[in-house]
Amino acid sequence: MNEAIVVLNAGSSSLKFSIYEVAGLGLLPLARGQVEGLVTSPHFKAKDQNGQSLADDSLVSTGGRIGHPEAFAHLADWALKHFGERLRTIAVGHRIVHGGTEFIGPTLITEKVLGKLEQLVPIMPLHQPHNLAGVRAAMQLRPDLTQVACFDTAFHRTKPKVAERFGLPDEMFREGVRRWGFHGLSYESISNQFRTLAPEIAAGRVVVAHLGNGASLCAMKDGQSVDTTMSFSALDGPPMGTRCGTLDPGVILFLLRQGWKVEQIEELLYRKSGLLGISQVSSDMRELQASREPLAAEAIEFFVYRIIREIGSLVAVLGGLDALVFTGGIGENSPAIREEVCYHLSWLGVNIDSSANARGTGRISSKSQAPAVWVIPTDEEKVIADHTLTVVRSFNEQLTAPNQVPVASVSASR
Repeated sequence: MNEAIVVLNAGSSSLKFSIYEVAGLGLLPLARGQVEGLVTSPHFKAKDQNGQSLADDSLVSTGGRIGHPEAFAHLADWALKHFGERLRTIAVGHRIVHGGTEFIGPTLITEKVLGKLEQLVPIMPLHQPHNLAGVRAAMQLRPDLTQVACFDTAFHRTKPKVAERFGLPDEMFREGVRRWGFHGLSYESISNQFRTLAPEIAAGRVVVAHLGNGASLCAMKDGQSVDTTMSFSALDGPPMGTRCGTLDPGVILFLLRQGWKVEQIEELLYRKSGLLGISQVSSDMRELQASREPLAAEAIEFFVYRIIREIGSLVAVLGGLDALVFTGGIGENSPAIREEVCYHLSWLGVNIDSSANARGTGRISSKSQAPAVWVIPTDEEKVIADHTLTVVRSFNEQLTAPNQVPVASVSASR
């Protein structure tokens, strides 16, 4: 029987998953999907590696509420029915947004590790608790499985100290008030792919624009993070679907003096700002581009303007630009946004081929053009699966080493 890796990305109202078959030294994607609408109207969707639907069902629980534990239980039962005759799951890999200073690479999850990750919840209150809820759900249902945490912050641990600081007292920096950076699993995916697609360019000065409902940019040298736009939280940088982006902290002080409560400010900054807040129409770029409302156009203009400004600052940090890479939902699927951004970067020598941009994959600038411009789909799940398999194999090697006594089984048959 062959082995499989399951990847989980638990959010506030969804549980996204991918299933990979272990094939020799690599992994083959089998299925991916999600349980969306947790608690309110849960719905299970799954597709195979070719995008064909495998499941599209509303979920009903006799016990009432369907949260992360129930969602994972449904996924486990479904996977067993579809793949159980030829595959056994050996591990679950989890996306964890924040790893702090201690966790700088994929980590085997224990109760002690979970406790340390829970201490980071105050820094990422809208992401970390849900990530950890996914871990708890998997551990509760399948305590026999190896669980591996992969961190969005880890990729940015290569940044120089000066890029991590705020202009605050040093003791606050040492306590964790610093520019962490996020979307690291996405940037690691692009870095890995770019090294294969264009190794000479990837070794140079690259800016990656991860543009989606959450948006950030990262400056890389030789495939490693030098600086990034998200910082202490996932609010910093360009405006996003519902998040404000970079904001003068004086605005927060003003709102507090006006009587706003912390919870109200949090709701404003995370859920009522960005493209939605400016446009008053939608947080979805496709809907904004189709709208005739003046504020929708203003929201798009502001989005592009801030991206251009962020790219300019990152190019200054890099000392030049060899390549610009677009990824994420908007970055991969909106030729108009890519064209607008690149038009305003012509002073850098950025120029794209219109027909290539319309196709929206691979290199969209001519081969002789520098800087090069690329569109590369991100695959965070594959990065997590690869890391998980590496951790599992390392763990098993330790268990089978001379004078070592196995302390746990990674068998996953039910």
